[in-house]
Amino acid sequence: MTTTSFVHPHSIVRQIWGTGDTILFIFAGAAAEFALNKAVDWLYFTGRLPADPLGRLFSTVGYARRIVFSDEAGAHRAIDAMASIHGAVEAQRGRRIPDWAYRDVLFLLIDYSIRSFEVLERPLTTPEKAEVYDVFYRMGSRMGVRDLPGSFADWQRMRQHHLQQDLRYSSYTADLFAKYRQHIGWLRYILLREAQIAVVPPRVRSLLGYRSVSLLTPVLGLYRILRHTVLGRAVKTAILPAAYREEINTLDRVPAYTAVPLEVTHTRTTTRNR
Repeated sequence: MTTTSFVHPHSIVRQIWGTGDTILFIFAGAAAEFALNKAVDWLYFTGRLPADPLGRLFSTVGYARRIVFSDEAGAHRAIDAMASIHGAVEAQRGRRIPDWAYRDVLFLLIDYSIRSFEVLERPLTTPEKAEVYDVFYRMGSRMGVRDLPGSFADWQRMRQHHLQQDLRYSSYTADLFAKYRQHIGWLRYILLREAQIAVVPPRVRSLLGYRSVSLLTPVLGLYRILRHTVLGRAVKTAILPAAYREEINTLDRVPAYTAVPLEVTHTRTTTRNR
């Protein structure tokens, strides 16, 4: 029986989410914007985010990759699992996560998918950007998120409004960045911040007090040449946290998720977050 992929096998989205370097920049941008989101208290509610911020973000990346590389049925199972997890948190807290908070997370995944690829590879065409938007639009629609923009152009306008209205620097922001530094050490923390400067939009840089140009920018061209060599892999291994090296190394391998039960692929992350 023929199965239908949730994302076309030749889609730019699979290229973006099948490359470890690009995902790490998505990860860096998401880490910055998660900390500024006005709904970050929801991420603090279970205690998992401050206890293991990298594990929490890897879990989000893992779900996104499962959706991108699964067949349609597998992607729907992953999306439904995410909705179920969020529903349980809502029941525990006795409040509903606002739709704008769901939209914000979808929006940052869309934006940093585009930004990270363009920082590391090349500018995307408008149809390619629209393709990225379509994947996450279908993800949000499956989750029941309301008032999603109907097109990429509409999303661009709503994204700008979100950046101005839904982000703020708070005590959660300061605490979360302190947790980042605690979990990865000061040198990797500096590299994280430089990656964030390279990829986040001006509004996020402003709220975090970042300069406009990353110190990584001059060396990215050289890294593109070296990253597939023994030297490039050695550099990456040296700067990555040992506790997450296994997860990070898998990001360069195209996953085969359709035949693997959801809970099995996340055993390590789930166990660490308990």
